[in-house]
Amino acid sequence: MSDWNEYAVIPDRPPSLDKKGFRRAIIPAPVKGNWRKFRDYFYYILICIFLLTPWLNYNGKQLLKLDLSTRQFTVLGQTFFAYNAPSIFIFFITFVFSIAYITYKYGRIWCGMACPQTVFIDKIFRKIDKFVEGNYLQRRKNDQAPLSFNKVLKRIMRWTLYIVFSSFIAHTFTAYFAGAKELLYITMESPAHNWSLFLWVQFLTAIFTFNFGWFREQFCLIACPYGRFQSVLMGKKTSTVVYDFKRGEPRKSKGVKTTEVGGDCINCLRCINVCPTGIDIRNGNQMECIGCTSCIDACDEIMQKVKKPKGLIRFSSEEEIESQNFKRISFLPIAFLLIIFTLILSGISYFTLNRPIAHIKVLRAIDTPYRVVQENGRDYILNHFKAHITAQSSSDIIIEKIELAGNYEIIAPYLPLKIKSSKDKWVHFFIKTEKRSIQENKKKLNINFNVVMKQNYLIYPKEVIFLSP
Repeated sequence: MSDWNEYAVIPDRPPSLDKKGFRRAIIPAPVKGNWRKFRDYFYYILICIFLLTPWLNYNGKQLLKLDLSTRQFTVLGQTFFAYNAPSIFIFFITFVFSIAYITYKYGRIWCGMACPQTVFIDKIFRKIDKFVEGNYLQRRKNDQAPLSFNKVLKRIMRWTLYIVFSSFIAHTFTAYFAGAKELLYITMESPAHNWSLFLWVQFLTAIFTFNFGWFREQFCLIACPYGRFQSVLMGKKTSTVVYDFKRGEPRKSKGVKTTEVGGDCINCLRCINVCPTGIDIRNGNQMECIGCTSCIDACDEIMQKVKKPKGLIRFSSEEEIESQNFKRISFLPIAFLLIIFTLILSGISYFTLNRPIAHIKVLRAIDTPYRVVQENGRDYILNHFKAHITAQSSSDIIIEKIELAGNYEIIAPYLPLKIKSSKDKWVHFFIKTEKRSIQENKKKLNINFNVVMKQNYLIYPKEVIFLSP
């Protein structure tokens, strides 16, 4: 127990390693404060969104479904296909640049406020730890205690709950891709009917159990690429969680001695004890800091007790700390980004609502370029085509017929054809004309697909090239 803070304050040793270089589990102390309250409410909202979204329907479709096998992506009841990639790409690129911009302005605020790694560990898996082993002091004591029957029993219970909740998260995550209702029916069947999906969910469960149950802060410290980008994107003007060294230094001796001459920092190490990655924020900006604000609440609580102003640790920038020219933190950049996102989403929504009810692509069928047939002593030329038709509307459509003006005849034996919403079908048809009527300058033909949806009758013109001897 006495070594808990000692590990964290040694500059050349990662806080997650003990004196011998072995991994030391970080068990942060609880904290109270305004930032903690905000994060509690926000975390629960994010968890509810994650768990409920696959089960919500709009327009008769899953609210969000990313079906990679068919390359169909349903968002807010609207289905996007592979050929709608530009719209999705624009939104994705905007999101990536927005994250980069937010990091430049506010550091790793995403990691501390919205990252699934932080949210699930804080609100689910640490709750399991507390339920099984007690408060943070009891957990630290139990972690350092020698192996015993009671310790093994608690570990078995804890890891059993880890597996149960990890499996639930894995199934929910898979529902975004396989469909929530479909996955529910599949789980009621024997795994032999869906081996690939069964093995995939078990694989995810194992990964989540390992990550949330044991790896935890190591993912943020070692594996997460976003932490590496932080050092590139952040600068002296970045507003993030910082320690006011000009006000806090020189630190007082360890312990609360308010009469001692020095800075406001009383060296209580409370900021280290509550940190989920175990760092000392007083050492300056560090890649391991996820901006969770726990140290802010912890330090403010201590400052109140020793009758000092709050804000020794706060959201600020290195430039402001060095110049002592403090400004109130502004969230206008985030408001600006929200406006940009709203405009982009409005544009994509407008495009989606006004896109054609059918997407039609005509290709030449795998066949001879043309065929010469005889009927009633006359020679006729046949060209074989196929049309890939996708219903992009929220309702079913009917391909009633295909028309072509002039001395050409359309042969489409399978029309009329009904296509369900968000489904696609191939339609084979032939274009036929008498050989002697073909003119060299009339090889390009304009054909019309007549599409019916409810009471609407729409025409989709397409162009094909007619081949002949």
